[in-house]
Amino acid sequence: MLKKAGVAILGLGVVGGGTYQILTQNREYFKKTQGVDITVECVLEKNKERAISLGVAEEKIASSIEEVCANPNVDIVVEVIGGTGVAKLFVESALKSGKTVVTSNKELFAKHWPELEVEAKKMNAGLFFEASCVGGVPIIRTLIDGMQANKILSIKGIINGTTNYILTKMADEGWSYEEALKEAQRLGYAEFNPTADVEGFDATYKLSILSSLAFNKKICIENVYREGITAITKEDIAQGKEMGYTLKLLGIGKDTEKGVEVRVHPTFVKNSDPLASVNDSFNAVHLVGDAVGEIMLYGRGAGALPTGSAIVSDVIFAAKHNEYFYASFENNKKGNNQVKFVSDFTSKYYIRLTVKDMPGVLSKIAGLFAKSNLSIAEVKQVAISEGNAQIVIITHACNESAINKTLNKISNLEEVVGVNASIRIED
Repeated sequence: MLKKAGVAILGLGVVGGGTYQILTQNREYFKKTQGVDITVECVLEKNKERAISLGVAEEKIASSIEEVCANPNVDIVVEVIGGTGVAKLFVESALKSGKTVVTSNKELFAKHWPELEVEAKKMNAGLFFEASCVGGVPIIRTLIDGMQANKILSIKGIINGTTNYILTKMADEGWSYEEALKEAQRLGYAEFNPTADVEGFDATYKLSILSSLAFNKKICIENVYREGITAITKEDIAQGKEMGYTLKLLGIGKDTEKGVEVRVHPTFVKNSDPLASVNDSFNAVHLVGDAVGEIMLYGRGAGALPTGSAIVSDVIFAAKHNEYFYASFENNKKGNNQVKFVSDFTSKYYIRLTVKDMPGVLSKIAGLFAKSNLSIAEVKQVAISEGNAQIVIITHACNESAINKTLNKISNLEEVVGVNASIRIED
């Protein structure tokens, strides 16, 4: 029997417009292949001309969230407004009225998942968020419905398309960070204010959601270590590349015997690593399960149709099912105080120093490493100019606290002009 579902879309921007396009153009296809007849019953969009230009009938343009919630033909509300202000109020109103909600809003979900879930449970409503992480890549459904047989040991990925585009251009074209950012803004990959992307906030929201699902433990955004790409130079990207590494902004989560570690930061990976070949605005997530081993998902991380694809997949799922997924872990705003977090991470390091070009400098630096029980894997002298030399050091795996203390001592050496870069390496 053909099931029917009415949808309201809150916001007809880039993603909302893509969602409307997929739902309307593929309606007959969904009836034939999915057994559901999904209709867009109304939209909430203050720019009526925008809505009409997309083909929305004027009588289906709602004037308020109250009108949307009171519409008996609306079963599912799609929120694509963004932010945590009006969007939160609208989502809460929809849930309180018994409507199932589908959202692409990673900031809203990362910050307010517990409160929203409480409202959904009260009304036995669905709360779906596939599009909140990694655009069109079905990572949420994979974690919820595809990996149940596994204890997930790690999740690692390129989960922000803007920074990946910038780093790709710096690597392939030799552009500076500023040049690559300007081009990303021109193409619409980066906002006028790019802080959320380039400082790692966007990736932090996503890693909070993904690691919570992966490890069945509430991971608050405050638990995620965050570091952006604004200090990255084309010199370090080029040097890393020559030494066999590619630089990416990674979201990394690991569930270990010592505890959970979750971190977002620029990371060198080997050129042979599959993540190294993920370029431009594409995203990829690498999972390790105790039974299945390694799995990698790859695709477009943003855009009208890729993100719209994830939203519509949730709409179809909601239309076909009467029972909804809620968190299987203790989902509260402060997290679970029994979960232990690791903050002293272990990794290899790429270090670039500027030193005076004089005898004995390298031996002094190596001596400080030895005193700290840190092992050097590779050393390379890069250039000499105006009496100074640049040295690149690759370490073996070591603790973050140990490397930071050692670099502090090195920076105080009279022969050292400065510590130019310290970048983690993930094997």
